Amino acid sequence: MVANSDEMRRAAPRRQRTAREHGGTALDAPTTDDGQAGERRQEILEVAAQLFAEHGYRSTSIRDIADRVGMLPGSLYYHIRSKEALFVEIHDKALDAAAIRVRDAIEPLADPWDRLLAACEEMVEIQLNPGSLTLPIMNIFRSVPPEVKVALLRKRDEFETIFRLIVEDLPLPAELDRSIYRILLLRLLNTADEWYHEGRLTRREIAGQIVAIFRHDAARGETQA
Repeated sequence: MVANSDEMRRAAPRRQRTAREHGGTALDAPTTDDGQAGERRQEILEVAAQLFAEHGYRSTSIRDIADRVGMLPGSLYYHIRSKEALFVEIHDKALDAAAIRVRDAIEPLADPWDRLLAACEEMVEIQLNPGSLTLPIMNIFRSVPPEVKVALLRKRDEFETIFRLIVEDLPLPAELDRSIYRILLLRLLNTADEWYHEGRLTRREIAGQIVAIFRHDAARGETQA
């Protein structure tokens, strides 16, 4: 899930989001056909993403963003509607870029365990890549206002659908709750930076170990049968 600025730029096409679609909050900036304005807005998105990653949501102000791009705070509102809207857009683009990577990795594979392994490999690479914006954006989730959190949760549910479908296809023992299985797996992957250290195993091998552990009961059941 490496969602760096280049991948965010290539992610799903920008679309207008209405206030109704996002719980009553306007979450997209006005559009423009001016190419120069579009480039300027892209610069703002990238700078803001870095500042949010470095300082967190609450400690990043509109003035901070404007200063970094060499604009007056008032001029910044020509390109964005609010700090909240800007953060949601960056968050959504990061997850869209991550979703593209994971879907591309699993698309050619038919075996459900192979698909899970490919998805885990991408997630580990994304979360541990020093240029990734996905991890810091996700880690400051709890600091955002409630109305923003509603929009973020909607996008995260959309992303987790990828893993929901993968897990549904796994030949797991009937007594295992697949929702709990998915939640534990994603919690482990999403916190990789907290427990991973460069050492004897590569990132790909770490992903393989995760899948081996998560299929242990299934494999044992197949052997006993």
